[in-house]
Amino acid sequence: MPHINDYLNDAISIINKIDKEQIEKLINVLLAVRKNKGRLFFIGVGGSAANCSHAVNDFRKIAGFEAYTPVDNLAELTARTNDEGWQAVFCEWLKGSNLNDKDCVFVFSVGGGNKEKNISANIVLALDYAKTKNAKIIGVVGRDGGYTVKVSDACVVIPSVKTDAVTPHTEAFQAVIWHLIVSDPRVMLVKNKWESTITSIKK
Repeated sequence: MPHINDYLNDAISIINKIDKEQIEKLINVLLAVRKNKGRLFFIGVGGSAANCSHAVNDFRKIAGFEAYTPVDNLAELTARTNDEGWQAVFCEWLKGSNLNDKDCVFVFSVGGGNKEKNISANIVLALDYAKTKNAKIIGVVGRDGGYTVKVSDACVVIPSVKTDAVTPHTEAFQAVIWHLIVSDPRVMLVKNKWESTITSIKK
């Protein structure tokens, strides 16, 4: 019980500390991208990569974005890793997707990348390439946000309430934030199936 109580109390603390203005900025960037018929590209590694796949589904189905992530194509991801190196996989994929100034790169990451320390170099290189194409950059990251915060148009940093739980908190709240966004009335175009079923039952 002590760990359960601590973990849930930490989640409450994160919710109370999170920067709501950055969430609003992130939503406004996304609305502009959709209005201009831009595409949305999610990048992340590890647990954040899994979140990218889930988010692509929600932004396509619920919010009407043309959204993609390189981590959904295992064959291409591993071929690029083998031939071009792990650090280049996202950058080269964005090049192959003809990233342009209408598009947006959405980063899910715990550390956000660090150019000087060569951490998450694949994210750093992808963001550098996005900047050359004047694409929008947004993210949901942990710690101080690293390179993603430095170059982004909007970025939500999940507050660190415990140094030994930064990763689980960040990856969990990535899901909280993107679900918040796609359920925002300004963003949502299609109601969720389960909720619409409940409504029809009540009637």
